[in-house]
Amino acid sequence: MSVFQSLRAALTSSSANAIRVPRRIAMPECPLALRPITPDDEEEWNEVRWRNDDWLRPWESGDPMHGPGLSYNQWMQRQRRNEQEGRGVVFVMEHRSRIVGQISLGAINLGSMRTGIIGYWVDQCQAGHGFAPMAVCLLADWAMLDPNGLHLHRLEIALLPENERSRSVALKVGARYEGIRHRYMFVNGRWRDHETYSLLAEDADGGFTRRFMARHAMP
Repeated sequence: MSVFQSLRAALTSSSANAIRVPRRIAMPECPLALRPITPDDEEEWNEVRWRNDDWLRPWESGDPMHGPGLSYNQWMQRQRRNEQEGRGVVFVMEHRSRIVGQISLGAINLGSMRTGIIGYWVDQCQAGHGFAPMAVCLLADWAMLDPNGLHLHRLEIALLPENERSRSVALKVGARYEGIRHRYMFVNGRWRDHETYSLLAEDADGGFTRRFMARHAMP
């Protein structure tokens, strides 16, 4: 079976919790947009991600069981399965038609909790433009407030205590500090404590993106 046949099979084997992934998440006042990552992004995504490997390695989570590495196409198939099973979704951050980073929503729990965990990274060359907090706000608006979204109630950001840039993102979007989770995630070869921050649907105050752009107008 070819890669594209596998992707088609994954897309057609939906479940009751399948995520209706939007083709684009954008707002007129925001210069950034989110869109699903696709097979056509392989060359550009690889260039951006691996050029930033040293920049991202200190914060990179991994599998403590040291499972086999995935090719780009295998990773894409996993993303499509996660979407169809309602477990997670990955978007690229796009600015002026170029990939400037990535944001993911994973560990989705529906039912009585309706939660998810946000992860993100930005191209080092694009750091300082506010793209990460914009992406978090766009994702939160879709996941919590959009009629066609997931109707989640809580989103969580977990970060290493020394990751000051990521902490700044959480604070800029108005996330609430909740404390330390001990040995929370396997990062760079060992189990690490993480600070946790949360956004609740009640925090939206007319929309996370609109609020952020009003408070942090870009030049």
